[in-house]
Amino acid sequence: MSIVAEFTIDAEQFLLGRVLRAGGGMNVEIERVVPASKRVMPYVWVSGGDRTTFENAVRGSNGVRELLHLDTIGERSLYRIDWDETVESLIYGMVETNATILEAHGRDNWLFRIRFNDHESLSTFSDYCQRHEIRLNVRRVHNLTAEELNDRPLDLTDEQREAIELALERGYFEVPRRATLSDLAAELGVSQQAISERLRRGTNKVMRALVEGTFGS
Repeated sequence: MSIVAEFTIDAEQFLLGRVLRAGGGMNVEIERVVPASKRVMPYVWVSGGDRTTFENAVRGSNGVRELLHLDTIGERSLYRIDWDETVESLIYGMVETNATILEAHGRDNWLFRIRFNDHESLSTFSDYCQRHEIRLNVRRVHNLTAEELNDRPLDLTDEQREAIELALERGYFEVPRRATLSDLAAELGVSQQAISERLRRGTNKVMRALVEGTFGS
């Protein structure tokens, strides 16, 4: 049965936190982390500050190979950060134990919700943090039960739910598609970028809930 650990950590305790805090006081959310050989590439959404200052600070940080700006939706921008080998202990600890980041956001202090496949993986991650002197403030550790999943809301925003419902009604998810992003955007009176983000982030939440339900059954 999968295990969910919720903890907070000071930004000074991990390199990614230190680098992102120095980047112009932005609010940051980790969307996902992708392993690449012996490196990792976090994808992060940032908002609430100066983007140029953020980009210069991150690119000038030790251990950062590349910062790539992928998209901007409203006041939020998506970046990919390519780290040097073994430079980020906390994130590498998650990758090495096959943990999944369910939620991660912060600036001076970060909140993480991490899913582990079993208790052994959680124990391995805990040992890893102790070896690397990473101090976590654990708030909760619990089994992801089927009953809990049934009671958990998907946490969709009104805009995400509206976009998904419209996409279903118009046949956007069918093969072949009966509607395009342009069709959906025109009907809702928003840009294609906006409707794309709502669908991507909304369906990501739905798929995560489905995967967690499979693990927790």
